[in-house]
Amino acid sequence: MKLDRLKNLYIGMKNSKIERYKIQFTFNNVSFDVFFFIDENPYLLVFGVKAVNFYFEVKVKPGFSIDTFLPKDIHTRLMAMLNLKYDPNSSFKLNYFFEEFNKKIPQKVVLSNQPKSNEVGCFRKNVEENDKVYFLGWRDNQTRNENVSFKNLMKTKALLGNTAYERSRQKNFSSRWTEDIELAQEFYLPD
Repeated sequence: MKLDRLKNLYIGMKNSKIERYKIQFTFNNVSFDVFFFIDENPYLLVFGVKAVNFYFEVKVKPGFSIDTFLPKDIHTRLMAMLNLKYDPNSSFKLNYFFEEFNKKIPQKVVLSNQPKSNEVGCFRKNVEENDKVYFLGWRDNQTRNENVSFKNLMKTKALLGNTAYERSRQKNFSSRWTEDIELAQEFYLPD
């Protein structure tokens, strides 16, 4: 299925030098945070519902097309969450969910819709110290005669994106994290 409205959003993101964007989407009274990551290859849509700690990822292929087939466990949970039961006589298809999402994709970029690390972190739990999702700053490992760990690099990439990952890897800086929102810092790239 082609998500044709993603193209204009993509162009706006590129023009604004934004690699990640957050879209609010409601379907059957269920509110989704949807993240569009253009720093991943292929591009990625991440659909998440905080209220039930549920998320899934959909790869965006060239031409802004997606495969609407979801793994059975994800499909089953999504249908239950949307209060939809399997019915061979029903006209509902998963494509309808994605068609409705396509209609809601914004056509103009709003800079404040860039997701923060904690917004992404509440869904991507397969990172080290997954309770620490607020960005705290950078640690220069060169001055300590240490190296940034693989796990830290993977967390940096998952929560902050590919540009932060590459800079961290090249400069040997570790991203620092906290679970305390009061200590959170605005994200910046290390020098």
